[in-house]
Amino acid sequence: MTDRLTALIGARILEEGQFHAGRALLLKGHQIAGIVGQTDVPAEACVIKLAGGYLAPGFVDLQVNGGGGVMLNDVATLRTMSEAHARIGATSILPTLITDTPAHVRGAIAAVEQAVAESVPGILGLHLEGPHLSLERKGAHDPTLIRPMSSEDLEVLLDAAARLPVLKITVAPENVTNDQISSLHEAGVLVSLGHTNAGFEACEAAAAAGARCVTHLFNAQSQIGNREPGTVGAALALGGLSAGLIADGIHVHPESMALALRSKRGPGRIFLVSDAMATAGSEIDSFTLNDRLIRRSGNRLTLEDGTLAGAHLELVTAVSNLVEMCGVDLETALSMASEVPADLVNTAHVGRLAEGCRADVLHLNESLSLEQVWQCGQLV
Repeated sequence: MTDRLTALIGARILEEGQFHAGRALLLKGHQIAGIVGQTDVPAEACVIKLAGGYLAPGFVDLQVNGGGGVMLNDVATLRTMSEAHARIGATSILPTLITDTPAHVRGAIAAVEQAVAESVPGILGLHLEGPHLSLERKGAHDPTLIRPMSSEDLEVLLDAAARLPVLKITVAPENVTNDQISSLHEAGVLVSLGHTNAGFEACEAAAAAGARCVTHLFNAQSQIGNREPGTVGAALALGGLSAGLIADGIHVHPESMALALRSKRGPGRIFLVSDAMATAGSEIDSFTLNDRLIRRSGNRLTLEDGTLAGAHLELVTAVSNLVEMCGVDLETALSMASEVPADLVNTAHVGRLAEGCRADVLHLNESLSLEQVWQCGQLV
Protein backbone atom coordinates (compact mmCIF):
# COMPACT_ATOMS: atom_id res chain seq x y z
CA MET A 1 0.00 0.00 0.00
CA THR A 2 1.35 3.43 -0.98
CA ASP A 3 0.31 6.84 0.28
CA ARG A 4 -2.77 6.54 -1.88
CA LEU A 5 -5.98 6.77 0.14
CA THR A 6 -7.62 3.35 0.57
CA ALA A 7 -11.11 2.65 1.92
CA LEU A 8 -12.03 -0.70 3.48
CA ILE A 9 -15.79 -1.28 3.34
CA GLY A 10 -18.21 -4.17 3.78
CA ALA A 11 -17.26 -5.23 7.32
CA ARG A 12 -18.41 -3.97 10.70
CA ILE A 13 -15.75 -1.68 12.20
CA LEU A 14 -14.75 -1.66 15.87
CA GLU A 15 -14.86 2.03 16.71
CA GLU A 16 -14.59 3.32 20.29
CA GLY A 17 -15.58 -0.05 21.74
CA GLN A 18 -18.57 -0.71 19.50
CA PHE A 19 -19.08 -2.32 16.10
CA HIS A 20 -20.64 -0.14 13.41
CA ALA A 21 -21.98 -1.22 10.04
CA GLY A 22 -22.15 0.94 6.92
CA ARG A 23 -18.83 2.61 7.69
CA ALA A 24 -15.52 2.82 5.83
CA LEU A 25 -12.04 2.62 7.33
CA LEU A 26 -9.67 4.99 5.54
CA LEU A 27 -5.97 4.12 5.33
CA LYS A 28 -3.23 6.36 3.98
CA GLY A 29 0.40 5.34 4.13
CA HIS A 30 1.21 3.96 7.58
CA GLN A 31 -1.73 5.62 9.31
CA ILE A 32 -5.48 5.45 9.67
CA ALA A 33 -6.90 8.52 7.95
CA GLY A 34 -10.33 8.24 9.55
CA ILE A 35 -13.62 6.38 9.72
CA VAL A 36 -16.52 7.73 7.67
CA GLY A 37 -19.89 6.65 6.34
CA GLN A 38 -19.66 4.64 3.13
CA THR A 39 -21.44 7.43 1.27
CA ASP A 40 -18.73 9.85 2.44
CA VAL A 41 -15.73 7.98 1.03
CA PRO A 42 -13.62 10.49 -0.96
CA ALA A 43 -13.79 9.99 -4.71
CA GLU A 44 -10.02 9.55 -5.00
CA ALA A 45 -9.96 6.57 -2.62
CA CYS A 46 -9.19 3.04 -3.78
CA VAL A 47 -12.13 1.04 -2.42
CA ILE A 48 -11.61 -2.52 -1.16
CA LYS A 49 -14.91 -4.32 -0.57
CA LEU A 50 -14.76 -7.00 2.11
CA ALA A 51 -17.19 -9.93 2.33
CA GLY A 52 -18.70 -9.11 5.72
CA GLY A 53 -17.10 -9.94 9.04
CA TYR A 54 -15.31 -7.54 11.33
CA LEU A 55 -12.48 -5.00 11.18
CA ALA A 56 -10.51 -4.79 14.43
CA PRO A 57 -7.18 -3.32 15.55
CA GLY A 58 -4.04 -5.39 15.15
CA PHE A 59 -3.33 -7.33 18.32
CA VAL A 60 -0.78 -6.12 20.89
CA ASP A 61 0.99 -9.07 22.54
CA LEU A 62 3.14 -8.26 25.57
CA GLN A 63 4.54 -11.78 26.06
CA VAL A 64 6.14 -13.32 22.96
CA ASN A 65 9.04 -15.67 23.60
CA GLY A 66 9.43 -16.82 20.01
CA GLY A 67 7.76 -17.47 16.70
CA GLY A 68 8.42 -18.54 13.14
CA GLY A 69 10.56 -21.42 14.41
CA VAL A 70 12.96 -19.28 16.48
CA MET A 71 13.33 -17.89 20.00
CA LEU A 72 14.48 -14.37 20.86
CA ASN A 73 18.22 -14.09 20.25
CA ASP A 74 19.35 -11.34 17.87
CA VAL A 75 17.96 -8.87 15.33
CA ALA A 76 17.50 -11.62 12.73
CA THR A 77 15.31 -13.63 15.10
CA LEU A 78 13.37 -10.49 16.01
CA ARG A 79 12.56 -9.96 12.33
CA THR A 80 11.45 -13.58 11.99
CA MET A 81 9.30 -13.35 15.12
CA SER A 82 7.72 -10.08 14.02
CA GLU A 83 6.83 -11.44 10.59
CA ALA A 84 5.44 -14.69 12.00
CA HIS A 85 3.24 -12.94 14.57
CA ALA A 86 2.00 -10.32 12.13
CA ARG A 87 0.72 -13.14 9.90
CA ILE A 88 -1.35 -14.47 12.79
CA GLY A 89 -2.67 -11.07 13.86
CA ALA A 90 -0.22 -9.69 16.46
CA THR A 91 1.06 -6.62 14.63
CA SER A 92 2.74 -5.25 17.79
CA ILE A 93 4.75 -7.51 20.06
CA LEU A 94 6.94 -7.31 23.13
CA PRO A 95 9.67 -9.91 22.53
CA THR A 96 10.30 -11.79 25.76
CA LEU A 97 13.56 -13.23 27.05
CA ILE A 98 13.04 -16.09 29.45
CA THR A 99 15.45 -16.38 32.42
CA ASP A 100 19.00 -16.38 31.09
CA THR A 101 22.56 -15.31 31.86
CA PRO A 102 23.57 -11.66 32.38
CA ALA A 103 25.35 -11.77 29.02
CA HIS A 104 22.21 -12.93 27.22
CA VAL A 105 20.15 -10.26 29.00
CA ARG A 106 22.52 -7.56 27.78
CA GLY A 107 22.48 -9.12 24.30
CA ALA A 108 18.68 -9.06 24.18
CA ILE A 109 18.61 -5.41 25.22
CA ALA A 110 21.11 -4.53 22.48
CA ALA A 111 19.24 -6.58 19.86
CA VAL A 112 15.91 -4.92 20.60
CA GLU A 113 17.52 -1.48 20.64
CA GLN A 114 18.97 -2.20 17.19
CA ALA A 115 15.68 -3.59 15.89
CA VAL A 116 13.85 -0.44 17.01
CA ALA A 117 16.53 1.74 15.38
CA GLU A 118 16.10 -0.25 12.16
CA SER A 119 12.29 0.11 12.39
CA VAL A 120 11.62 -3.62 12.41
CA PRO A 121 7.81 -3.63 12.14
CA GLY A 122 5.87 -4.34 15.28
CA ILE A 123 8.70 -4.42 17.84
CA LEU A 124 7.52 -2.38 20.82
CA GLY A 125 10.43 -3.01 23.19
CA LEU A 126 11.49 -5.86 25.46
CA HIS A 127 10.03 -8.05 28.18
CA LEU A 128 12.52 -9.72 30.52
CA GLU A 129 10.77 -12.61 32.26
CA GLY A 130 13.35 -13.34 34.92
CA PRO A 131 15.96 -14.15 36.09
CA HIS A 132 14.83 -12.61 39.40
CA LEU A 133 12.08 -15.15 40.09
CA SER A 134 11.15 -17.65 42.78
CA LEU A 135 12.65 -21.13 42.62
CA GLU A 136 9.45 -22.48 44.16
CA ARG A 137 7.45 -21.21 41.18
CA LYS A 138 10.08 -21.54 38.45
CA GLY A 139 7.84 -23.35 35.93
CA ALA A 140 9.93 -24.04 32.82
CA HIS A 141 12.65 -21.52 33.78
CA ASP A 142 16.12 -22.93 34.33
CA PRO A 143 16.63 -23.02 38.13
CA THR A 144 20.40 -22.68 37.79
CA LEU A 145 19.94 -19.20 36.27
CA ILE A 146 17.44 -17.81 38.80
CA ARG A 147 18.95 -15.34 41.29
CA PRO A 148 18.25 -12.22 43.36
CA MET A 149 18.54 -8.83 41.69
CA SER A 150 21.90 -7.25 42.41
CA SER A 151 22.86 -3.58 42.25
CA GLU A 152 24.65 -4.36 38.97
CA ASP A 153 21.46 -5.94 37.56
CA LEU A 154 19.49 -2.87 38.55
CA GLU A 155 21.94 -0.56 36.78
CA VAL A 156 21.67 -2.64 33.59
CA LEU A 157 17.88 -2.40 33.71
CA LEU A 158 17.83 1.33 34.41
CA ASP A 159 20.18 1.88 31.49
CA ALA A 160 17.96 -0.30 29.26
CA ALA A 161 14.90 1.70 30.29
CA ALA A 162 16.59 4.84 28.96
CA ARG A 163 17.43 3.13 25.65
CA LEU A 164 14.24 1.22 24.86
CA PRO A 165 10.74 2.58 24.13
CA VAL A 166 9.16 -0.08 26.37
CA LEU A 167 10.78 -2.27 29.03
CA LYS A 168 8.72 -4.76 31.00
CA ILE A 169 10.29 -7.01 33.61
CA THR A 170 8.71 -9.93 35.46
CA VAL A 171 10.07 -10.35 38.99
CA ALA A 172 9.20 -12.22 42.18
CA PRO A 173 9.03 -10.16 45.40
CA GLU A 174 11.18 -12.88 46.98
CA ASN A 175 14.15 -11.93 44.80
CA VAL A 176 13.83 -8.13 44.48
CA THR A 177 13.43 -5.38 47.04
CA ASN A 178 10.65 -2.83 47.04
CA ASP A 179 13.29 -0.12 46.71
CA GLN A 180 14.47 -1.79 43.48
CA ILE A 181 10.86 -1.96 42.24
CA SER A 182 10.44 1.73 43.04
CA SER A 183 13.62 2.66 41.14
CA LEU A 184 12.50 0.67 38.10
CA HIS A 185 9.01 2.17 38.18
CA GLU A 186 10.38 5.70 38.44
CA ALA A 187 12.55 4.97 35.37
CA GLY A 188 9.46 4.02 33.38
CA VAL A 189 9.81 0.24 33.58
CA LEU A 190 6.60 -1.80 33.66
CA VAL A 191 7.23 -4.04 36.68
CA SER A 192 5.18 -7.23 36.67
CA LEU A 193 4.91 -9.82 39.44
CA GLY A 194 5.22 -13.43 38.38
CA HIS A 195 6.79 -16.82 39.04
CA THR A 196 6.30 -16.06 42.70
CA ASN A 197 5.03 -17.66 45.86
CA ALA A 198 4.50 -14.26 47.47
CA GLY A 199 1.48 -13.74 49.67
CA PHE A 200 -1.07 -10.95 49.41
CA GLU A 201 0.72 -8.50 51.70
CA ALA A 202 4.03 -8.86 49.84
CA CYS A 203 2.26 -8.26 46.53
CA GLU A 204 0.41 -5.29 48.00
CA ALA A 205 3.72 -3.79 49.15
CA ALA A 206 5.25 -4.38 45.71
CA ALA A 207 2.28 -2.67 44.08
CA ALA A 208 2.65 0.28 46.45
CA ALA A 209 6.31 0.47 45.39
CA GLY A 210 5.36 0.64 41.71
CA ALA A 211 4.55 -2.82 40.34
CA ARG A 212 1.62 -2.48 37.94
CA CYS A 213 1.08 -5.92 36.48
CA VAL A 214 0.93 -9.67 37.11
CA THR A 215 2.37 -12.11 34.57
CA HIS A 216 0.18 -14.96 33.20
CA LEU A 217 -2.53 -14.87 35.86
CA PHE A 218 -3.01 -18.17 37.79
CA ASN A 219 0.17 -19.72 36.39
CA ALA A 220 3.42 -20.02 38.38
CA GLN A 221 2.11 -18.02 41.34
CA SER A 222 0.48 -18.51 44.74
CA GLN A 223 -3.23 -19.18 44.51
CA ILE A 224 -6.30 -17.94 46.40
CA GLY A 225 -6.79 -19.71 49.74
CA ASN A 226 -9.22 -19.27 52.58
CA ARG A 227 -6.74 -17.43 54.81
CA GLU A 228 -4.26 -16.19 52.22
CA PRO A 229 -5.39 -14.60 48.91
CA GLY A 230 -1.95 -15.10 47.36
CA THR A 231 -0.69 -13.48 44.18
CA VAL A 232 -3.87 -14.38 42.30
CA GLY A 233 -5.99 -12.69 44.97
CA ALA A 234 -3.74 -9.62 44.84
CA ALA A 235 -4.02 -9.45 41.06
CA LEU A 236 -7.80 -9.41 41.27
CA ALA A 237 -8.29 -7.29 44.38
CA LEU A 238 -5.71 -4.54 43.83
CA GLY A 239 -6.95 -1.96 41.36
CA GLY A 240 -3.43 -0.80 40.58
CA LEU A 241 -2.50 -4.16 39.06
CA SER A 242 -3.35 -5.36 35.57
CA ALA A 243 -2.83 -9.00 34.61
CA GLY A 244 -1.98 -10.98 31.51
CA LEU A 245 -4.04 -14.10 30.77
CA ILE A 246 -3.19 -17.11 28.58
CA ALA A 247 -6.69 -18.00 27.34
CA ASP A 248 -5.90 -21.29 25.62
CA GLY A 249 -8.07 -23.46 27.87
CA ILE A 250 -4.90 -25.33 28.92
CA HIS A 251 -3.14 -22.91 31.25
CA VAL A 252 -6.34 -21.75 32.95
CA HIS A 253 -9.72 -23.47 33.26
CA PRO A 254 -12.51 -21.53 31.49
CA GLU A 255 -14.48 -21.15 34.73
CA SER A 256 -11.41 -19.70 36.45
CA MET A 257 -11.03 -17.23 33.60
CA ALA A 258 -14.69 -16.23 33.86
CA LEU A 259 -14.47 -15.84 37.64
CA ALA A 260 -11.39 -13.65 37.30
CA LEU A 261 -13.01 -11.43 34.70
CA ARG A 262 -16.06 -10.93 36.93
CA SER A 263 -13.92 -10.29 40.00
CA LYS A 264 -11.20 -7.94 38.73
CA ARG A 265 -11.16 -4.60 40.51
CA GLY A 266 -10.22 -1.61 38.35
CA PRO A 267 -8.76 0.52 37.06
CA GLY A 268 -6.34 -2.32 36.32
CA ARG A 269 -7.58 -4.70 33.64
CA ILE A 270 -7.04 -8.27 32.50
CA PHE A 271 -5.53 -8.51 29.03
CA LEU A 272 -4.65 -11.37 26.70
CA VAL A 273 -1.15 -12.68 26.03
CA SER A 274 -0.03 -15.60 23.90
CA ASP A 275 3.14 -16.58 25.85
CA ALA A 276 4.06 -17.91 22.40
CA MET A 277 7.14 -20.01 21.85
CA ALA A 278 9.12 -20.80 18.67
CA THR A 279 6.28 -22.98 17.34
CA ALA A 280 3.96 -19.99 16.80
CA GLY A 281 3.42 -19.27 13.12
CA SER A 282 5.50 -22.32 12.14
CA GLU A 283 5.20 -26.04 11.55
CA ILE A 284 7.91 -27.17 14.00
CA ASP A 285 6.87 -29.47 16.85
CA SER A 286 9.95 -29.20 19.09
CA PHE A 287 12.78 -26.83 20.00
CA THR A 288 15.29 -26.28 22.80
CA LEU A 289 15.27 -23.74 25.63
CA ASN A 290 18.48 -23.42 27.68
CA ASP A 291 19.54 -26.80 26.20
CA ARG A 292 16.31 -28.47 27.33
CA LEU A 293 13.94 -30.05 24.80
CA ILE A 294 10.39 -28.70 24.55
CA ARG A 295 7.82 -30.70 22.59
CA ARG A 296 4.49 -29.72 21.13
CA SER A 297 1.50 -32.04 21.40
CA GLY A 298 -1.54 -30.39 19.87
CA ASN A 299 -1.54 -26.94 21.45
CA ARG A 300 0.34 -28.04 24.57
CA LEU A 301 4.09 -27.35 24.99
CA THR A 302 5.96 -29.21 27.70
CA LEU A 303 9.39 -30.08 28.98
CA GLU A 304 10.19 -33.77 29.03
CA ASP A 305 8.95 -34.00 32.64
CA GLY A 306 5.53 -32.65 31.58
CA THR A 307 5.97 -29.09 32.89
CA LEU A 308 4.10 -26.56 30.78
CA ALA A 309 6.62 -24.49 28.82
CA GLY A 310 4.96 -21.48 27.27
CA ALA A 311 2.08 -21.79 24.86
CA HIS A 312 1.20 -22.56 21.27
CA LEU A 313 -1.51 -19.94 20.97
CA GLU A 314 -2.66 -17.27 18.54
CA LEU A 315 -4.42 -14.29 20.07
CA VAL A 316 -7.31 -14.65 17.63
CA THR A 317 -7.89 -18.08 19.19
CA ALA A 318 -7.67 -16.55 22.68
CA VAL A 319 -10.30 -13.99 21.69
CA SER A 320 -12.57 -16.71 20.33
CA ASN A 321 -12.06 -18.79 23.48
CA LEU A 322 -13.15 -15.91 25.72
CA VAL A 323 -16.30 -15.47 23.64
CA GLU A 324 -17.16 -19.17 23.42
CA MET A 325 -15.91 -20.47 26.78
CA CYS A 326 -16.55 -17.49 29.05
CA GLY A 327 -19.43 -15.60 27.43
CA VAL A 328 -17.36 -12.44 26.95
CA ASP A 329 -18.75 -10.10 24.30
CA LEU A 330 -16.60 -9.83 21.17
CA GLU A 331 -15.88 -6.13 21.61
CA THR A 332 -14.46 -6.68 25.09
CA ALA A 333 -12.43 -9.74 24.06
CA LEU A 334 -10.88 -7.83 21.14
CA SER A 335 -10.08 -4.89 23.41
CA MET A 336 -8.29 -7.26 25.79
CA ALA A 337 -5.99 -8.23 22.91
CA SER A 338 -5.40 -4.71 21.61
CA GLU A 339 -6.37 -1.50 23.38
CA VAL A 340 -5.90 -2.70 26.97
CA PRO A 341 -2.30 -3.95 26.56
CA ALA A 342 -1.45 -0.96 24.35
CA ASP A 343 -2.59 1.41 27.08
CA LEU A 344 -0.65 -0.49 29.73
CA VAL A 345 2.63 0.19 27.89
CA ASN A 346 1.60 3.73 26.90
CA THR A 347 1.54 3.13 23.14
CA ALA A 348 -1.58 5.00 22.11
CA HIS A 349 -0.72 4.83 18.39
CA VAL A 350 -1.55 1.09 18.24
CA GLY A 351 -4.36 -1.10 19.57
CA ARG A 352 -7.28 0.96 18.27
CA LEU A 353 -8.91 2.02 15.02
CA ALA A 354 -8.87 5.81 15.10
CA GLU A 355 -7.54 8.66 13.00
CA GLY A 356 -3.79 9.08 13.36
CA CYS A 357 -3.18 5.58 14.73
CA ARG A 358 -0.90 3.17 12.93
CA ALA A 359 -2.71 1.31 10.16
CA ASP A 360 -2.64 -2.11 11.84
CA VAL A 361 -5.93 -3.74 10.92
CA LEU A 362 -7.40 -7.24 11.13
CA HIS A 363 -10.24 -8.60 9.03
CA LEU A 364 -12.06 -11.41 10.84
CA ASN A 365 -14.83 -13.47 9.29
CA GLU A 366 -18.12 -14.29 11.01
CA SER A 367 -16.51 -17.37 12.60
CA LEU A 368 -13.76 -15.15 14.06
CA SER A 369 -11.09 -16.65 11.84
CA LEU A 370 -8.45 -14.32 10.48
CA GLU A 371 -8.95 -13.38 6.82
CA GLN A 372 -6.49 -10.52 6.22
CA VAL A 373 -3.92 -8.47 8.14
CA TRP A 374 -2.62 -4.99 7.40
CA GLN A 375 0.49 -3.88 9.28
CA CYS A 376 1.61 -0.25 8.90
CA GLY A 377 -0.82 -0.02 6.00
CA GLN A 378 0.72 -2.97 4.14
CA LEU A 379 -1.22 -6.15 3.48
CA VAL A 380 0.73 -8.94 5.21
